[in-house]
Amino acid sequence: MHIVAWLIVACEIGFWIFIIAGLVTRYLFNKEKAGLFLLAMTPIVDLVLLVVTSIDVYRGAEITGAHSIAPIYLAISIVYGKSMIRWADERFLYYVKREGPKPIRRIGMDYAKHSMKGSLQHVLAYLIGGVLLLLMIFYIGKPSETEILWRTLQVWGIVVLIDIVISVTYFISPLK
Repeated sequence: MHIVAWLIVACEIGFWIFIIAGLVTRYLFNKEKAGLFLLAMTPIVDLVLLVVTSIDVYRGAEITGAHSIAPIYLAISIVYGKSMIRWADERFLYYVKREGPKPIRRIGMDYAKHSMKGSLQHVLAYLIGGVLLLLMIFYIGKPSETEILWRTLQVWGIVVLIDIVISVTYFISPLK
């Protein structure tokens, strides 16, 4: 397996380690600032992945699907990071510490609006990740080597459209 693929696995593990460590530090050890610092490290993990991927590409590595994932990870982390941490925060507080309100179970139009908000965040992540992918494509400059990056951009675009269509259906037929 390619080094970037292994790094993706390591970064995903690191991402969750920082989230869990941040929540444990924040709530079990009552160190609010230290916990927030650990939670704030999650996008740094993704930035490291992007930097290593860029160095690998710069050194002339064969471009693989793993290379196209780094910009996606960073974009998702930037756009969804705060809401993912809030989601984990609420559940940790309620289920582990047994404090705070029970996490909201959304239904009906509330669920539809929440889903559409997530879809619009997905569009923003696509725009950010797409720009990063395009920068990689134009930097490499060889269509034969960047085909997988273009395909990733296209497939991700289709996934974003499907995400939006699903969200629209919740307005047409709200969950009960």
